[in-house]
Amino acid sequence: MNEILALSGVEQARLIRERKISSEELIREHIQRIIEINPSINAVIEVLPPAPPRPGPLSGVPFSVKDSIQIQGFPCTAGTYGYRNAPKSERDATLVAHLRAAGAVPIARTNLPDLLFAFETDNLLFGRTNNPYDLSKTPGGSSGGEAALIASCGSPFGLGSDAAGSVRLPAHYCGIASLKPTSGRLDRTGHVPPASGWIERLWQIGPMARRVEDLCAMVPILSGTQHLHCDARDLKLAYFIDNGFAEPDNETQVTVTQAAQALGAIESLPPGVDRAYEMEMMLLGADGGDGVREFLRSIGTDQTHPLLDAWLEKLEEYRTDLKGFASYWAEIDHNCAALSAYLKQFDAILSPAAAHPALPHRTSVEDKNFKGFSYTMAYNVTGWPAAVVRCGTSSGGLPIGVQIAAAPWREDIVLAVALRLEEIFGGWQSPT
Repeated sequence: MNEILALSGVEQARLIRERKISSEELIREHIQRIIEINPSINAVIEVLPPAPPRPGPLSGVPFSVKDSIQIQGFPCTAGTYGYRNAPKSERDATLVAHLRAAGAVPIARTNLPDLLFAFETDNLLFGRTNNPYDLSKTPGGSSGGEAALIASCGSPFGLGSDAAGSVRLPAHYCGIASLKPTSGRLDRTGHVPPASGWIERLWQIGPMARRVEDLCAMVPILSGTQHLHCDARDLKLAYFIDNGFAEPDNETQVTVTQAAQALGAIESLPPGVDRAYEMEMMLLGADGGDGVREFLRSIGTDQTHPLLDAWLEKLEEYRTDLKGFASYWAEIDHNCAALSAYLKQFDAILSPAAAHPALPHRTSVEDKNFKGFSYTMAYNVTGWPAAVVRCGTSSGGLPIGVQIAAAPWREDIVLAVALRLEEIFGGWQSPT
């Protein structure tokens, strides 16, 4: 593999500016890398013909896009059977357009689960994506194709989306970095399915990359706002290793503890994190999943993947009436208020990204595993920004990430802490 492929997108852009490599050469190297690795990991569903790059800070650098985010001139399937013959998108999703305006070039559409509903990546259209560190394991979901491709140096960075952990869990499983911005920070126009209803607060499109410096570069490009800088060494940090609901394995606890100690964080359990799973499922499942079923019917999806079926079965337990829905909201609002008050003591919170490193395929829906995703759900319920960066490795050679969360609109704090952890622990490591 050409060593340039392992560099960050920011570094690749610098090499282009210094004329040490051309954009055409860089894109060709990435496409060749995709051809080499995709038969094993099945992360890419389509390689795109490269367009001429525009001038900008990322001019000539390629990027990849989860197949729920529209790219002009190409279909967007959201991995679901009803969109198997989806027409070509008439325009770019807003965030794809922002990256193009900065000079970046889309080169690949990446795989995801059926209608994004799974913590692993498999669907009836394109099949299963494998974790590049262990092909018997999942790369996570729903942005699993993105994470697997980026970890394998087929793309330096890309776009995913996250309603319960879908950019952070794959980053944890595949050893890369990712950010779920504050809910509403980034434009969601051009995402399939579109933002709507009461789940609006849960989700956000987010950047994914091997290196945190790329996340730092992408946020102002995607948001149109200036990125603030802060020093992680000036921050007061809290951490916890067990949310009281789903106990992580020992290696995960050790990794989070080591990361916290390296930054001088104080062990402290935030209020309500033990209820994060219940609150996430309350919002998603208030109608028992009927809204999802109706959407599937409306687009002609008459065959669904077992992972999606399992999700819908779990939502049925949370079906309620109007009075029950009001009580759901009351609890969620109370939780957000308590957590906001808690953050008056701390600038950010470190925690596991999930209870375990990457799981074997088809096991994410088992209750003992599914509840372990409550660590990312906590910050979908609040709408807070949260990032994941690799800080350790399991005895089986799998990446272990640490999650960092902060108050709304403080992506600068989250990224400063992630950058410091990457400096200390090394971040991404190449799969062998």
